[in-house]
Order: sequence, then C-alpha cells, then structure tokens
Amino acid sequence: MKNLLDILPVYGVEHDAILSKMGDITVAFKVELPELFTMSNDDYEAFHHSWIKAIKVLPVNAVLYKQDWFTEEKYKADFVKEDTSFLSRSSERFFNERPYLYHECFIMLTKKPANRKASSSVFSSLLKRTIVPEETLQLKHYQDFINNVGQFEKILSDSGFISFSRLNNSALIDLIVKYMNLQTGENIVRDIEFKDEWKIGENYCQLYTMADAEFVPPLCGSRINYDKYSTDKTKFSVGFASPIGQLLSCNHIYSQYVFIDDVQKTIQKLESKRLRLQSLSAYSRENSIAKDSTDNFLNEAIGEQRLPVKAHFNLLAWTDNKDNLKVIRNLCSSALTQMDATPKQETEGAAQIFWAGIPGNAADFPMNDTFDTFSPQACCFFNLETNYRSSVSPIGIRLGDRLSGKPVHVDISDEPMEKGICTNRNKFILGPSGSGKSFFTNHMVRSYYEKGTHIVLVDVGHSYKGLCDMVGGYYFTYSETKPIKFNPFYIGEGDTLDTEKKESIKTLLLALWKKDNETYNRSEYVALSNALQLYFDKVEKDKELFPCFDTFYEFLKDEFVGILKGDNVKDKDFDVSNFLYVLRPYYKGGEFDYLLNAKENLDLLQQRFIVFELDNIKDHPILFPVVTIIIMEVFISKMRKLKGIRKMILIEEAWKAIAKEGMAEYIKYLFKTVRKFFGEAIVVTQEVEDIISSPVVKQAIINNSDCKILLDQSKYQNKFDLIQELLGLTEKEKALVLSINKANDPTKKYKEVFISLGGVLSKVYRTEVSPEEYLAYTTEEKEKVKVQAAALKFGSIEKGIASLTN
Repeated sequence: MKNLLDILPVYGVEHDAILSKMGDITVAFKVELPELFTMSNDDYEAFHHSWIKAIKVLPVNAVLYKQDWFTEEKYKADFVKEDTSFLSRSSERFFNERPYLYHECFIMLTKKPANRKASSSVFSSLLKRTIVPEETLQLKHYQDFINNVGQFEKILSDSGFISFSRLNNSALIDLIVKYMNLQTGENIVRDIEFKDEWKIGENYCQLYTMADAEFVPPLCGSRINYDKYSTDKTKFSVGFASPIGQLLSCNHIYSQYVFIDDVQKTIQKLESKRLRLQSLSAYSRENSIAKDSTDNFLNEAIGEQRLPVKAHFNLLAWTDNKDNLKVIRNLCSSALTQMDATPKQETEGAAQIFWAGIPGNAADFPMNDTFDTFSPQACCFFNLETNYRSSVSPIGIRLGDRLSGKPVHVDISDEPMEKGICTNRNKFILGPSGSGKSFFTNHMVRSYYEKGTHIVLVDVGHSYKGLCDMVGGYYFTYSETKPIKFNPFYIGEGDTLDTEKKESIKTLLLALWKKDNETYNRSEYVALSNALQLYFDKVEKDKELFPCFDTFYEFLKDEFVGILKGDNVKDKDFDVSNFLYVLRPYYKGGEFDYLLNAKENLDLLQQRFIVFELDNIKDHPILFPVVTIIIMEVFISKMRKLKGIRKMILIEEAWKAIAKEGMAEYIKYLFKTVRKFFGEAIVVTQEVEDIISSPVVKQAIINNSDCKILLDQSKYQNKFDLIQELLGLTEKEKALVLSINKANDPTKKYKEVFISLGGVLSKVYRTEVSPEEYLAYTTEEKEKVKVQAAALKFGSIEKGIASLTN
C-alpha cells in the first residue's frame, strides 16, 4: 500500500494558488449560481453565451474544471434562541432532521506549461513524477495567466447570473482534503481502495462518464423541458444538465472539464486524420462515416469560427451503505437517460479520472477519455443552477424549498427595496377558494408580528380568530350577544389630542349626523371643533370623567347648548337640537348605545394585532360606515405616530364592501403613501372578475403593489392570459404560476405559493408548516371548533393546540 502523501500530485499551496508537481498552476473560486426553477428561456440562452465568451479569453493549454458537489444533509434546527414563540419552536421541531441536497460549486482554472506532455490512461502523475518546467518558474507567465483569469471572472460576473469568491490558501487545502475524503470537516485523509470495490474511507463509489461521442447526447442545448411542471399551455424549462445536478437525489459530484488547446495544431491534427480516413474509406464504411464527420467538424470550425475544445463530463456518486449501490446505479442511469446520454459506468479508468479530479491536478486528466467538440456544445453540459438560498435579512417568512421542503427564510419586504427590485412593500394576493390563501396570509402575518410589526386586519371570514387569540390581540366582531364596540374618544398611551385625532372624530360625527348626499357648512364644522376642544379640556381637568360618546353627548346637552346661546349661534349655523336628536341612538339607552362607548380594547394605537371582522355587518347601513371610518383612523394614526416601527394593513375580501362605502379614495391614498411611513398595504382577493370590475383595484392596488403573490390558478388555466395581462406577468412567471401544486410530494402535506418581486425575481415555494401552526391557522370549521374546545379545557390556546398535537 502506498502512502498517499508521497504520491499526491500537489507540490504546494501559496499565493492563493495550487502548484502541482508537474508545474501546473491552478486558481479556484467558489461560485454562487442562479436558483433552480427561476430562470426563463432567455436567461438560459444569455447565461450560456456568457460561458462561451468567457472560455474564449482563456489561454492555450488552459483547463476549465467545474466541480459541482451535491451532498445529502439534514436541516439542523436552532433550539438555542430564547425569544422564540410557541409556534416558532414547533416549526423548528417539525423541520429538524429534514433531508435535503446541499450544493456547492467550484471553478478551477489550470494553466499547463507549454511543453507539458499530455496525459493518458497509461501516463499519469499517479505513476510518475517529473521536475518543474522552466515556464512555471517565470513570473511573467503566472501574471499573464492571472490576467486571463480576471477577464474570465469579469465576463461571467457581468452577466449577473453568477458571483465569484476566490479561494485562499487554507480554503484550497480544505477543498483538496474534502475531495480526497468525499466529505467536509476532516483533517485526516482516508484510505482509498480501487481493487475489487472502489472505496474512499467508508464510502462505496461509482463513476459514470461522458467521455466519447457515442455516450454523449446527440443533441444538446442550454435548457430542456421539465415535464413534471409543464402544462398544455406552458413549457417549463430547467438547465440541460439539471437531471444530473440538483434533480439527482443522492451524494454525487458532477465534474465538467474543458481543455483549451492550440486551435491551429488541433485543426492540423484533424486534417491529417481526415486524409488518413479518406485513404482508408474505400476499405470500410465506418472509415467513410468517420471521414465525413471529421469533414463536418473542420467545416464548422473554420466556416463559423467556432472554438474547438476537448471535453469530458463525469458523475461520481457514493454511499456509505453497500446495499444502496444498486439504487444509486438506477438513479444515475435514469438521470443520464433523461439527458438522452448513454449511461456508461467507468471501471478501468476510474482511478486516473478520480486522480485528475484532485483540485490542482486537472492538467493530468487522461486525454484519451475526452472527446472533440466546440465550446458552445461543451457549455451546454455545465450545471447552471443551485438550490434555494435563505435571505440574511431579519424580517421575512419561513417557506420551503420547492424540491426538498428545506426551510428557507424569504424577505419579501425590505431586501427587494434595498436591492432596487421593488419601490414599495405593498402586496397583492390572488388565490381561489381552497387554494390555501388564508393559510398563507396567517403564516405571513404571524411571521411579521413576531418581528415587532403592528398589524391591522380587515376580514370577512373569521380566518384570523385563532391567531388573534394566540397573540392576545383585539378581535372586533359583531353578534347579537356581543355587539361590536369602539371608543374613538379614548386617548391611549403615547397618543395625544392632536389635529389628526380631532379631525377623525369630527369625520365620524359628521358621518353619523349627515346622509351621504348632505353637505355640512363651515359654521357646523367650527362648532364641532369647539365642542371637542372644550370637552377634552374638561376631561383633562376632571380625572373622574371617562372619555366616551356618552359623556361627550351629556357635555353637549348640559353645557355646550348654553355656550352656543351665549355666543348667539343660530340654528341655521349649527342646529344643535337636530344634532342631538340624530345622534340620540348612540347615547345610553339608544339602539346603538354600545357602538362608541367601549370600556375595553381601548388602546388601538399601542395594540400590535387588531382584527376587524366585518362578516355580520358588511350590509348594515349604520354600523358598516362607522366601522370603516374607525379602521381608517386606526391605521392612519399608527402610520403617522409610530415612527420607525413597521406597520401592515391586510384587507381580505372586505375590500369589495369597503370600496363601495366611499373608501375607494382611502385605499388609493393608502397604497400610494404607506411606503413613506415604513408600512405595507396588502389586499387579498379570490376572483379574477373582482380585479377586472373594480377600477380601484386595477389602478391603485395592482399598480402600487410590487409584490404579487398567487396561489393555485389551475381552474383559471384557460383564461390565465387575462390575469397575466392584468398583473403584467412574463411568460416565465406564467409557467411558474401554472406549475403550482403540479408535482407535490405525496408524503407531505403542503400547498405551493408563487411570489413575484417587481417582476424581476419570481419563485414558487412550499407553504409547509408544523401541526401546531396548522391548527393555529386552520379555517376549517370542524378543526376550529376542536381547537376552541381544547383551549377552553386547558386554559389557553397554546395548551389546547399542544394537547391536540401530542
């Protein structure tokens, strides 16, 4: 048995580069690729062209070696945080140990000395060493190579699809050790056996190669159709090499080699080969076909100015369980077949190919295991995608990676603004009944609430009762036994009787007094202003006096009438008797005496979670206008007074009723100005017709919502063009939306959601939650009743949910 360190081809690592014992210099980068399922057909073409341009700047005798690692990992939950809520902890427990495929991509660029002999299966540094070539010792050659590397990096970085970070000395050593062990975090290099069975440490390995034209797909492109997510109306694209990349669910390394040779020498060799084959073509049909192929290759190289290169692609898969080798063989063969390649398991040459894969040793690749092609075709075989990345932003929601369900943190508010993708934080949510719309909004609202956001919800379906009870918010709803109650006269902590507060009370009083078609005159407005000022002066002096409509009414009747007489105010200027008569139903003993005299849930400014449930009053001629005015006042007050605190107003289906009640202008105002006050306005709807029929939604809401969230639209598949036009969705976004829930994992319970940020960044995520979160969000009546009964029995909604999930 040989000592690995004695035969290791790496001579040294310095100046952030690897020097091999054969005199080859290698620099390496860790790169970030675009996320899977997010690129359009045009994006694939543009990215592909960037690779072709980048390869053109590499010098003769250079090797581009792209190494994509896909390793099976398990999600590690964070149980250390102490400030997490009951639902956050349950989510961590639920996702703990969730398996997923972790991806890392490295690009290594190697410069071979000019006079270096090409390696083959029988000549390898694994068998022989040589002295360092003179060229390697000259600084100028190194500097020239680094300049070429810089150009290569710049071309690809400027494409906007990929970002580079160069590996330093310690990272290069870690990468070498990682490759030798097929795992990270170990400093000891494990034993490698090639006899009988190929083993690296405890891992059993298999190698599949595309090393010859007969095993390579006959046709290739930058992308292929992904049938799982395609529909009759749309074709869903993934990168050409995705089946052996992110979509291959086992431990594997996908290695991609492109060798840049002297073009003139390559053409001379091929011309010599063509002449040989021409003289032999009379003796064999195979020679005749080979001669025609060589002719075609030369014609394309010269006629179309293509760059001839040598290429090799291989798939190294491994498992620590010998019994799984058959499963891996089936997975790899199936993945290669999806690309239209012929699966070929390499046995004889596996040792040399693995050896050449050691970072810094790509120049030692056996050239008899490569095939002649052009750079555009070679670039088709590059893996172009990675898995979903989590945002580092503190605000956001937990969603799931579409492929594995691994939790990802997604910021759909601040990060897009900082990156210039969006100009506002507003959101428009569209999802038919049963698509998981309320479920998603519950999840989003809870995530924002836990980050300190003030939330006002306007609903018509009791979708937020469970969550409101859990966080101890205010829930305003109407029933005969518990009518809806407010107190606009109450001034809570941190609030003051400023002009805005007085204006909102005046607006409310005028709305109660005058009909829609009646106007008020200047003197009436002044009289009400004076009445409010004098009333609040009295409240300030008399601490026993509780501010509410009843005490205000009594003040008007007992004191203000006398003041008006003293000022000789005539009835035509302010008819106080008429005012008192019309507002009598809101005073104690009247029909609506409960409405403006609440003694609980008073501090609406400081309360962070408020739900206005309008289901039972949306058609009420008296209550509904009053409640809408109070909703407006509450949110505008929060917007202007809570500086530096995030605010969110979410209007569910209630917006239809609100828009009728003269609040259309308010909604327009809200969507246009809320961003200036660190706020976001969200509208949720389920019918496409609602969008079309309402000019308010069409103009104010859609145009001022840079974040568009869509749930399952499969029932609108045939009229989706209309939705696409209204929301300004691209063809790629259309394909994404129509792919929702098309190929969900049958072993998991979740629905998918599409999120578009400014039309620039669009993805589909899983909305998968723990059983505890599910029960807190559920809108199913049967489940809600169970939760409420358990909460009553065990004393709190948290304990009730815990009892149902244990």
